[in-house]
Amino acid sequence: MKLYATSIPQSLPSWATVISNNAGLIEVEINDKDPEFHSMIEELSTEIQPGIVGVKASDLCLMFSIDMVDTNEEN
Repeated sequence: MKLYATSIPQSLPSWATVISNNAGLIEVEINDKDPEFHSMIEELSTEIQPGIVGVKASDLCLMFSIDMVDTNEEN
């Protein structure tokens, strides 16, 4: 799984790797098979819609001080 960010902390968890950093756009690869990642996801799991449990990307980014690119933002 990939995440695109405009800023990331100096040290990332073992399950996250910076793939590229071009023109202020940082591409991070997430190893979603890592047990530490699964443990953290379980902590962040909430009901995101009635009857649907998941994790909000914003909660994940907030936990690790990552400024994610907002693809819904109009220019």
